[in-house]
Amino acid sequence: MKRGLALVIAAFSAFFALAQEVQIPSLEAFPSLPPVLELRDWREVAREYTSLVFDLSAQGDFLPLCWWDKRGINFGLDHLALAAYVGDHRHGRDGAQEAINVIAAVRSATLVGLDMSNWQGLDLVTMQKEFFNRANGQNLVLNNPSATTGSSFWYEIYPSILFAILCYQYPELAQVKKGPDDLSMWEILKIVAERWCEAIEVLKGEGGIPDFSWQAFDFARMQPVYRWWREPDAAAGVAWLLYSAYLAFGDPRYLEGAEEALMFLESLVVQNYNPLYELLLPYGALVAARLNAEFGRNYSVEAFVRWCFGVSQARPGWGMLSGEWDGYRVDGLIGSLTDQEGYAFSMNTFVWAEPLVPLVRYDPRFARPIGKWLLHAAVNARLFYAPYLPATHQSSAFWAETSRGVVPYEGLRRWGVVGWDVVSPYATGDAIKNKWAKTDFSLYSGSHAGIFGALIAQTNVEGILQVDLLATDYFRGPAYPTYLFYNPYSEEKTVEILIGPEPTNVYDAVRKEFVAQGAQGQALLSLPPDAAAVVVLIPAEKEVVLRDGKLWADGIVVDWRAEKK
Repeated sequence: MKRGLALVIAAFSAFFALAQEVQIPSLEAFPSLPPVLELRDWREVAREYTSLVFDLSAQGDFLPLCWWDKRGINFGLDHLALAAYVGDHRHGRDGAQEAINVIAAVRSATLVGLDMSNWQGLDLVTMQKEFFNRANGQNLVLNNPSATTGSSFWYEIYPSILFAILCYQYPELAQVKKGPDDLSMWEILKIVAERWCEAIEVLKGEGGIPDFSWQAFDFARMQPVYRWWREPDAAAGVAWLLYSAYLAFGDPRYLEGAEEALMFLESLVVQNYNPLYELLLPYGALVAARLNAEFGRNYSVEAFVRWCFGVSQARPGWGMLSGEWDGYRVDGLIGSLTDQEGYAFSMNTFVWAEPLVPLVRYDPRFARPIGKWLLHAAVNARLFYAPYLPATHQSSAFWAETSRGVVPYEGLRRWGVVGWDVVSPYATGDAIKNKWAKTDFSLYSGSHAGIFGALIAQTNVEGILQVDLLATDYFRGPAYPTYLFYNPYSEEKTVEILIGPEPTNVYDAVRKEFVAQGAQGQALLSLPPDAAAVVVLIPAEKEVVLRDGKLWADGIVVDWRAEKK
């Protein structure tokens, strides 16, 4: 090890204390170690799911699950479509396909290493341009190829988030433009950002802060809409969209818009009001953490994260579940705490991890609580899948074998009625009850499982996960491999980290110290009981310096909060 590096390490040991850990009360109610450590291979689940849902030759009840929409109403593109549920009555109805399902599935598959720009000879990435509603003049990526705005914020925002992620995942393909009437994916994303900047100007009130306490925004009339409920966490989704657009295009108006959206959330912190409605809030927490780290802002990240794991006031009873349902733990699943005493949703549980896990990289104070949550969620999410519950605890067990164990139920209820018996828990959904479909198996939910698949890997110690903090850190700058480890045991554990043949220095952003120097092949990481580490793998020859409160190695940030205690 170089003498300069040794001096830096000595200085860290003498000057820095452990990063101040943030406590999330709702997570402290969990047992540290899940009583059942049955962890699925989520990467393989997502890959098998992709093979099933995009197989036009599949045979069996309700198969194939996809069909061709060849109308090409926006860009003249044939579009491989999926309905929301297995046995959906809308299956085969052109235009019924949903972006939160189809774009999500392409993004999910890409996360687990599949090239969806050449899936069995098909370019499923470019096809997603059909969700950009230009034929009807909306000029937004919406949930259907011919959709309007003014009904629900999250359906107006989340499809654009998914589309932006595809642009990041396929940056060169996203530049392709075929002819003067065509638009590249990047051009589409820029138009979306412009539209939301326009909406923010309309939403601004006193003090120049936009008010997102509405149900939706009608872009045809350029006015907000309120009919039955409010979705104030729309501000979080808009903040993520505009900050991503700023990082992609460099237009300072997008940064300004992102910060204005976050200022609305800040105003709710003062009011002690949790704005959670569906699934956008965690994306705002990530943007707040990034702006604090990258621009020296002081957003209330702790409050935002507490909201994500708390109980909503905008949608009473919505939040994170915990506890035991007739011998089955449901800690960490996301949904309603009050709908018949508990109703967890598979899509929301998967999506929560996408922005909250990379947040840890920018603010390691959250390493332990988010590491603890992810372990429980990753274990307990198995209950959304048919093989992990008795057939009598499922509403659509007749299709369980065909599901191959990779298509989840939409949700998990605390109670279900089977004949004259009441069972708990009960894998089900809203589709059969509302006569939307003949099963409660949910494609729009399974299309997000790749998030877990990209983030989570097993280690040599059962129950200690190696969590990739870069996998869903979209639109980021250069970074060294960075992983989160959480030890749920009551005693110290030693984890093996595979690091390759080149000499590597291993830094822990939680302890603010190097835990190995010049390691090759593998390094050993000692984890105290009920504690976490944020490990960064730095090539040993890189010079490490402390500057502006951050730890740098060859111009790349290693620790964003090196001086904050």
